[in-house]
Amino acid sequence: MRRILLRAKLHRVRVTHSELDYEGSVAIDGHLLDAADIREYEQVEVYNVNNGERFTTYAIRAQAGSGIISVNGAAAHKADPGDIVIICAYAVLEDKELAGFKPELVYVDERNRLRHTRDAIPIQLV
Repeated sequence: MRRILLRAKLHRVRVTHSELDYEGSVAIDGHLLDAADIREYEQVEVYNVNNGERFTTYAIRAQAGSGIISVNGAAAHKADPGDIVIICAYAVLEDKELAGFKPELVYVDERNRLRHTRDAIPIQLV
């Protein structure tokens, strides 16, 4: 059996640009791509915390250390500068690949600078 699992997540990054007249994609600071092990042109899902929009696109590399998260092309209608988004990449794994599998979870500060990484989502019960 094959299962689709979360492979990487950039948690609560802030959109810095929304470029309607740019060829589609989401440009992501190169340091964040590397931290999450997301490859340029890899498919990603983007979840907008501010307005609930969800869309699929692909990642392109922005200048490392720039803090850029630029939503481009038609997707620019779904996110504005200042919006908080979660960017996820998924992997299809066979059951035998599941043992020891851990996602790359990347957390940033308010300027999209790497704060820390994890390999599990902590459970926070209220």
